[in-house]
Amino acid sequence: MMPPALNGTPTRPGLIGGSVGYFLLRRMTARVGPRDPCAGVAYQSRSKVEVLFGPQIWERVRGRVVIDFGCGFGAEAIEMARHGARKVIGIDIRDHVLRTAQAAAEEAGVGDRCVFARHADEKADLIVSIDSFEHYDRPAEVLQVMRRLVKDDGRVLVSFGPPWCHPLGGHLFSIFPWAHLIFTERALMRWWSDYKSDGATRFSEIEGGLNQMTVGGFMRLLAESDFKIARFEAVPIRRFRYLFNSLTREFLTSIVQCELIPR
Repeated sequence: MMPPALNGTPTRPGLIGGSVGYFLLRRMTARVGPRDPCAGVAYQSRSKVEVLFGPQIWERVRGRVVIDFGCGFGAEAIEMARHGARKVIGIDIRDHVLRTAQAAAEEAGVGDRCVFARHADEKADLIVSIDSFEHYDRPAEVLQVMRRLVKDDGRVLVSFGPPWCHPLGGHLFSIFPWAHLIFTERALMRWWSDYKSDGATRFSEIEGGLNQMTVGGFMRLLAESDFKIARFEAVPIRRFRYLFNSLTREFLTSIVQCELIPR
């Protein structure tokens, strides 16, 4: 039996490991090293918030307290403040990221309406989580925290991807499509250590972390949470839309999006 991953879904051990796996990885990446195919180039010159949640998102944030859960360097939080949010609280666990985000908010002229911190005490009308649920170390606990922080009549908007079984679901470990499922974690982490000195030995230990979140795993988390699902969509990879069905969903889902209502 495969051991459970952090999100409750099975860890996929890969097919090629040991010295053979490491040798192949080294040969394939000798010149380039790790590259992130999920770096967000698709949103260049476009509003990521609006692309993901539609233009109606600005009406939903206007005049409200919003929490950006997993805010990163604060670009989306700053944009929501610029579109009229009364207050935006950006939450992240990385202190250097929070400092950079606060400085960017000050430079953008919305520092008085943006707060970046590890925790929040104030309840929000709306919680937004973008490209984070595949990274959380304990995603079930994150949902519990979100429930404590959102008002009883509030909403949570989630968008994340690619999920684990997507061709590039391994993010930095996606040397080619599904490489993270073909090679073992041990072989990939040995390859990783040639380029990074972070001491990580598991996917979950790299900066940002990868919890191997699948579509089905996320649905199970929601079913066990204190939220009701108002809307759930597994968005297919555009070029493979015609192949998308219940059998291929795990492998051909580009992003997962949902709106949650407190129970």
